Amino acid sequence: MPKILIVDDDIIITNLIKMLVSMNGHQPTTVNDSTKAIEVANSINPDLITLDLMMPGLTGFELCELIHNDPKFANIPIVIVSARDDAESKEKAIEAGASAYITKPFGVDEFIGKIKALIA
Repeated sequence: MPKILIVDDDIIITNLIKMLVSMNGHQPTTVNDSTKAIEVANSINPDLITLDLMMPGLTGFELCELIHNDPKFANIPIVIVSARDDAESKEKAIEAGASAYITKPFGVDEFIGKIKALIA
């Protein structure tokens, strides 16, 4: 069962994503504090990480770069799930190490399709 780390300061979003990935046979772990995300990632060794951009503490961009540059997580896909829909944010996220970018609100099929493609 693939493990997915869900990082978002919005508890409603983390619960929604948790439900979606659980229904699709994945084991979710949620973190609502970006400063604790790396600690949790180290403890669970996720197969994929979903990450919001706009969070207090470490932004999603900063966290994405930290995770991506850590040799332990360098090959772990990171999916940005953000309300930001501008080209600059998308480009910056990919440069920081994101594998995919999904804009909120997102379609369930699009979200699950990206997750499955990245952990297949």
